[in-house]
Amino acid sequence: MEVSTMKVTKMDYAAAGAFSKTVTDYLCQNEKLQPFYNRYPTLEVFEAQLKEKTFSEAQRQTLHQALQQQYTSITSINPKVQQNLDLLQQPNTYTVTTGHQLNIFTGPLYFVYKIITAINTCKQLQEKYPDYNFVPVYWMATEDHDFAEINHFNLFGKGYKWETTQKGAVGRFSTEGLDKLMEELPETYPVFDEAYRNSKTLADATRAITYDLFGEYGLLSIDGDDAMLKKSLTPVVEKELTEQLSNKLVEEANAELEKLGYKPQVYSREINLFYLKDNLRERIVQEDGKYKVLNTDISFTLEEILQEAQEHPERFSPNVILRPLYEELVLPNLAYIGGGAEVAYWFQLKKLFEAYKVTFPMLMLRNSALYITRGNASRMHKLGLKPEEMFQSYLDLKKYLSSQIHEEEINLEEQRKAVTAAFAEVEKLAQDIDPTLVRAVAAEEQKANNALQMLEKKISKARDSKHEQTFKQLENLKEKLFPNGSLQERHDNLLSYRTNNPDFIPALVEAFDPLEFRFTILEEE
Repeated sequence: MEVSTMKVTKMDYAAAGAFSKTVTDYLCQNEKLQPFYNRYPTLEVFEAQLKEKTFSEAQRQTLHQALQQQYTSITSINPKVQQNLDLLQQPNTYTVTTGHQLNIFTGPLYFVYKIITAINTCKQLQEKYPDYNFVPVYWMATEDHDFAEINHFNLFGKGYKWETTQKGAVGRFSTEGLDKLMEELPETYPVFDEAYRNSKTLADATRAITYDLFGEYGLLSIDGDDAMLKKSLTPVVEKELTEQLSNKLVEEANAELEKLGYKPQVYSREINLFYLKDNLRERIVQEDGKYKVLNTDISFTLEEILQEAQEHPERFSPNVILRPLYEELVLPNLAYIGGGAEVAYWFQLKKLFEAYKVTFPMLMLRNSALYITRGNASRMHKLGLKPEEMFQSYLDLKKYLSSQIHEEEINLEEQRKAVTAAFAEVEKLAQDIDPTLVRAVAAEEQKANNALQMLEKKISKARDSKHEQTFKQLENLKEKLFPNGSLQERHDNLLSYRTNNPDFIPALVEAFDPLEFRFTILEEE
């Protein structure tokens, strides 16, 4: 298969028109947002972050042991992955982390974009700070229970869905039933086929997939649903149950953000914890002096629930408010890479980190991209459009193309005058020879004018039809590049591009500059 060469164009996020004011203000380093984060990410500023982040030898050993155990689900480990696993034991090793749900078949493209941003950040840090080691980490959202968000994906414009009656944390789901879904696909995809057929759980399968796709770059995938790792969260769980500290601090931050005109991205609960056991993940609430697990008969006294937290830390699952703190407690992490909504909700959490004396990581917006295949690039150039112009609305582009076409109105007025003049001479001749023929000449003149009028309409319609074809091509191109009117990365799946271009991931690795904070357009040439 012929390998595509790439033309890469960069544009400002604000010009893309698909990112919130919170994000664009952050990228402009608007001073209003500065109290809500620690340091704005630049290559030079990482030095201060390295000095601030503390991570003990005991924490490193726990992390290494837990990950080593998790990676027993991989039969033969790539030396780069094993090297990064072992490097975590070294006091000069740090991580750059991204996180995402366990979308089947990796879900939308931004799953891949997040991981590549983490990989490339580590690569740049390694060059800048050779005395340290930097490891890219993908935090698997194994404890998430919103199955409807992960059970589907779009491939070549068609939707596919996994049906199962399983409940609870999705990482614990059996992969049963995914084989039926794979039979519906247009062809076999070995990476996914092997992972889903040979893994016991969705967490194991997702680790196998990310390992196959990114193992050569040394990516480590971590599962926080781990009794060994959860021990570090126990003090937070205890304070959460007795003081509801996180809710107070997040509510304060929310009020401050709202005052500045920023809408909070996530909402806090009085207790930001779930109870996690077997196929159950339900919220913990305080009612009538007891701690109850919603939608169950399970309840605890304060003494009982604190004992449960001590004996079974793995049964307490942080929600979106506490999960970032948990990540930073178990990783020697410098930066968190997220999408626009994620970066925005971290602004709500800085007070929480300060209260627990945990270093707040640098927040990095993941790379975003528009990938234009050779066929679509050809259509775009035939329309006389540039890639960055494709971000305009269809109506604006149609108006622009109409102005480019700019042809005068079709009319056959000159031809009508010539016909009239010709028939005037014929009428004069008829008048001289036989006046009774004058009426016949007038009738023929009318016929000729009618014929010209009909031809004028036909020619005009044909031209409009030709333009309609152009507008239809524009409409189809817009839908290919912006499915359902949204960014391609929020809809299309990795396989829609990697199937025809096996070097799709290396092309992204080559093109993405994680600290440039500009939108990337890749165009196959």
